[in-house]
Amino acid sequence: MSFWHSFPLIKSYLAGATASSLNEARLISEEMCCDAHTYAPIYTKEDFNELLLYSSHLTFNSLSQWARHQEAIKACTKKVSFGLRVNPEYSEVETDLYNPALPGSRLGILVEDMPADLPEGIEGLHFHTLCENDSYALERCLKAFEDRFSHYIKQCKWVNFGGGHHITRKDYDVMHLIQLLKDFRSRYPNLQEVILEPGEAVGWQTGVLTSTVEDIVVNKGIKIAMLNVSFACHMPDCLEMPYKPTVLGATEPDENSKFVYRLGGCSCLAGDYIGMGDFAFSEPLEIGDRIVFDDMIHYTMVKTTFFNGVAHPAIGIIYKDGDFEILSKPGDYPSYKSKLG
Repeated sequence: MSFWHSFPLIKSYLAGATASSLNEARLISEEMCCDAHTYAPIYTKEDFNELLLYSSHLTFNSLSQWARHQEAIKACTKKVSFGLRVNPEYSEVETDLYNPALPGSRLGILVEDMPADLPEGIEGLHFHTLCENDSYALERCLKAFEDRFSHYIKQCKWVNFGGGHHITRKDYDVMHLIQLLKDFRSRYPNLQEVILEPGEAVGWQTGVLTSTVEDIVVNKGIKIAMLNVSFACHMPDCLEMPYKPTVLGATEPDENSKFVYRLGGCSCLAGDYIGMGDFAFSEPLEIGDRIVFDDMIHYTMVKTTFFNGVAHPAIGIIYKDGDFEILSKPGDYPSYKSKLG
């Protein structure tokens, strides 16, 4: 979640932030006023020196990446703690697109590819195999991680459990998580830090995307509400994962549903519609009706595209007293044109 206007509030609850690019690390530095825990599958030589300036911890995806940047690491006068991402070969993520533990994954080092001991200069290990999972999935993943890497954990100053922890979900067992962390720390008294990346929990059930019904098309009895937003351009997770968002005021259709609609986007992509099923409404939709997608802050703002030149939604914030402030309008013509050169 890169909604940096909320960073001062988030900083009052979290001790840091994670970055996967130079731009994210710089944004954290400028808006949270702290150094980032940085991980990316690759670091280019052009970005690496600047990344060091913005990072407190920096994790490498491979031993070859660690070796490639040794010259810059040795020349760095700033204290940065370096780690390796490892692959425990266990995940309960059901969607392959989001599963980093699949055979052939490009993310993390397998235990058989590790050296006998951690390379000199490596102080931590990082694994990330969760996505919207609970503490019991973490417990099972942690067992796989320890079964394979306990020898290396004993040589570390820190371990990062990565993200995907649904801590703020109502049925999440927080006390179980706390006990897991305490037990893990007791098994490895050498550790100075056990790190979690709860960004998913911070963004859970936040942010709405509002749209308007501009037309209603009927094809073979299927009613399609044509919206002034695009799933391809604004909500790509709905096509990639695929993910079916919550629509305020709508329910899952059943045999008693009278007003069932498919929601379609405004781009010319044939598949620019929710493919995970239709929505039932209590009243028939009409042109001009507002459709509100809930829980859309996670990737909506950073994964938007200018496919077809479709304008991006404006970004705003609603305050506790009900006041609404427009923060930016990234969908204007200068934004579109400037992206193209």
